Amino acid sequence: MVDTIVSSATKEIAIGFERPFCVIGERINPTGRKLLAAEMAAGDFSRVEADARAQVEAGATMLDVNAGIPLADEPAILAQSIKLVQSITDVPLSIDSSIVEALEAGLSVYQGKALVNSVTGEEERLEVVLPLIKKYGAAVVAISNDETGISEDPDVRYEVAKKIVERAADYGIPRADVVVDPLVMPVGALNLAGHSAMRLIRRLRDELGVNTTCGASNISFGLPNRHALNAAFLTMAIGSGMTSAIMNPLHAEEMAGVMGADVMMGHDPECRRWIRRFREPAAEGQDALGARGGRERRRRRA
Repeated sequence: MVDTIVSSATKEIAIGFERPFCVIGERINPTGRKLLAAEMAAGDFSRVEADARAQVEAGATMLDVNAGIPLADEPAILAQSIKLVQSITDVPLSIDSSIVEALEAGLSVYQGKALVNSVTGEEERLEVVLPLIKKYGAAVVAISNDETGISEDPDVRYEVAKKIVERAADYGIPRADVVVDPLVMPVGALNLAGHSAMRLIRRLRDELGVNTTCGASNISFGLPNRHALNAAFLTMAIGSGMTSAIMNPLHAEEMAGVMGADVMMGHDPECRRWIRRFREPAAEGQDALGARGGRERRRRRA
């Protein structure tokens, strides 16, 4: 099975089928966050710094950095954000923009091997983004839509993903450096969106042999109790072969779903990470052996 290797200046991680799930923190994104957008446009990156630290502390494996602010100098802001985040954390970054000039500005200052978010199957987009990926030795997220839009048919989205992988190979970009986003649809609007996503994720793993990612919260858009639904989706998607997701690691319910899935998939040896996160501290004056002994006595009395 293929691993996608990304790195910061000092830390390398592998996204892969036999690896712990890769949580890509989504919070450094001004879309829908008016205060963050205003601050970044004004050169105030204090909230970017706080979001970066909080997400890593919460368990993010990588961070997505986006500077898409209308009428602002996105290339300059993205490059400045990347330099700041890399100065305070050691996790690899996903450089997120729809503007090619911003992607190049970010890649030019990035230390390590970045993940670029993203390229679609549109010919015009392939011809400008893939050369950048090759030039900077990055990995790339491949979005499963093209000139015809986003198909509701998962087989059509599979063919778009296959096309992007093949076009990447034409530029000398290996399959391992293409992470496919199968485009998860809102289940509240399309009742079979979850079922279709699982089917497509399995095909991408078994037939195309690529790692996958998605915007995890898309599945629950418009529905109540979104965190519980996202957690259910993530555990099932991981079981189907999904290897990463762009998500909010500050939501404990979703992180518990991811960590539990890692346990069930055998990607958390001896459940060590689960135990570190969730083991209750022993009561004062009672060591772990005493706590176990107390449980044994209670079972015998029962």
